Amino acid sequence: MLPRALVALALLLATAQPALAVPPPPPKPSDQEVQASKNDRDSKAGRVGELANQLAAAETKLTDLQANVELKMEDANKALVDLDTARAAANKAKAEAAATRQEADAAQAAIDRIHQEVDDFAAASFRQGSTIGSMTAFIGARSPQDILDRAALLNAVSGSQLDALDRMQRARVEQANKDSLARAAVNVANAKQAQAEDAKRVADAATAAAEEARRSQASQAKQIMEDKENTEQLLAEAQAKVGDLESQLQRYREWQAAKQKEDEERAKAAAAAAAAAAAGNRPGRPSRPVIGRPAAGSNAAQIVIARALAQLGMPYAWGGGNANGPTRGIRDGGVADLFGDYNKIGFDCSGLMIYAFAGVGIGLPHYSGYQATAGRRVPLSQMAPGDMLFWATGGRIHHVALYIGNGQMIEAPYSGSRVRIAPVRYGGIVPYATRLL
Repeated sequence: MLPRALVALALLLATAQPALAVPPPPPKPSDQEVQASKNDRDSKAGRVGELANQLAAAETKLTDLQANVELKMEDANKALVDLDTARAAANKAKAEAAATRQEADAAQAAIDRIHQEVDDFAAASFRQGSTIGSMTAFIGARSPQDILDRAALLNAVSGSQLDALDRMQRARVEQANKDSLARAAVNVANAKQAQAEDAKRVADAATAAAEEARRSQASQAKQIMEDKENTEQLLAEAQAKVGDLESQLQRYREWQAAKQKEDEERAKAAAAAAAAAAAGNRPGRPSRPVIGRPAAGSNAAQIVIARALAQLGMPYAWGGGNANGPTRGIRDGGVADLFGDYNKIGFDCSGLMIYAFAGVGIGLPHYSGYQATAGRRVPLSQMAPGDMLFWATGGRIHHVALYIGNGQMIEAPYSGSRVRIAPVRYGGIVPYATRLL
């Protein structure tokens, strides 16, 4: 048989094991791995920050370019309005010139007719021997008074004919002068129309150039956004990797602590067992096992605002909108054409204002620059629902919106968008509102 001390030691070691043994150690990442993953994460975070700054700068430039596009489009809008005005003036001048030409022709015809009558009168008098001063005209007179009467009659007839001829000659000169002035007016009107057409072509070209710059900047901003999103994805993956390595390291540390505790308990149990065994070998003392412990807003303004709000979601269409509602957009040879505005029924920014204010009997021109001077200017600090707000670049107005209260406005912003409500934008806003109500 085994000695009693060995039996007791074996029993104590068997009963002193923890209730749950520590499992095998988890993988432990090296400090170099953890630091490398953190460096990679920080590098990508820095790149995301750089791209975010680039994107903010690109979006700011894109906003400026969009404002410039709107300005050029409004210039084109103004040029179109001025061209229509010039064409109307030219047509009116041509019509007046034609009417004056007809009057001159009529006067000439009357002069020719009187000339013919005088010639006929003179010929008849000569044939009858009754020309003025001819003795033949007085033959047959019955008395001195009859002679006087015949002389007076002949003088009156010839004098009236000559007076009429003189008046008609003066009228002919006057009509010729009018005709000359009318032709000059036609020339001036045609010159203004040509200037307006040139201005329209220049405005269209400038609009196209501005839109090209905007598209290029939008493409750059899109590329930066894609790079930023890709880098953010890489950053998320790098962050996840850092988190995974740190979790592995934490689990290893927890295992290490548990293992250390287990080893300490084992050491204590072994020491206790050894002590018990030693005591069991002493004479006069019985040996017994030691059991281990288990591990443990006024009415008019309301009408205007309500009419504008009724058009929410209506497509933007350059040149669209009148007092009766949305209309088909028109071609501009540039931005609006690229978005197909000429095939859309909707409003542009100034067209929406025309429709809104028509509800209270106010007519507005289809150009934001003219709308800005259509009413009383008030400081922005005093703007009230129903006021018009304007934006300008380089001192020239290119956009208009309707203030509806609580820091909000309704607008038809740009091609490709729809009528919407938005917070008042203070970037580029002119320092006054225009009040019509």
